Parts: sequence; structure tokens; C-alpha cells
Amino acid sequence: MVDSHFECRANCGACCIAPSITSHIPGMPNGKPANVACIHLNEQMRCGLFGQSSRPAVCGHLKPCFEMCGTHQQDALNYLNNLENLTRP
Repeated sequence: MVDSHFECRANCGACCIAPSITSHIPGMPNGKPANVACIHLNEQMRCGLFGQSSRPAVCGHLKPCFEMCGTHQQDALNYLNNLENLTRP
């Protein structure tokens, strides 16, 4: 269940690192492989495309929740890496 009051943890960025993205990202026309930081992940570990129409739809649909984010960045990386492995073609 997604908690609409759950917010991204500062200095995490796991959702911009762990998942592969197969759609176009500005500056990354072929998307990005899993476990590679998106070029738009800024120094504060936040998405530089957040709120922009150029942000990939898959990113906009990924919503933070305790189940995914856990209590530390490593929890989020582990969860997202597990999802990546389960959904790999």
C-alpha cells in the first residue's frame, strides 16, 4: 500500500540508480542499465528532471513508500534490485 504522506528520504536516490529504464531519458537516448546512476541524479541525490515533462513516465509512476524505501538507502537499493531481478526478461 502506498502512503500518500511518505516522502523521499534525503540523500537516497536509489530509484535513480537501481532500476533499468528502457525508455528515452534526455541525454540518455537508450535509457539506462540497472545499477547505473541516471545522469540527472544531482548532488543532493534528487532527480534533476522531477516535475518536468521530459522525465520518463516510469519514473513518474514510481512512488515512495515504506515497503520500497525501508529505513536506509541500502534497503531501497536491495528492494529495487530484487524487483529488477524478478522482472528481467
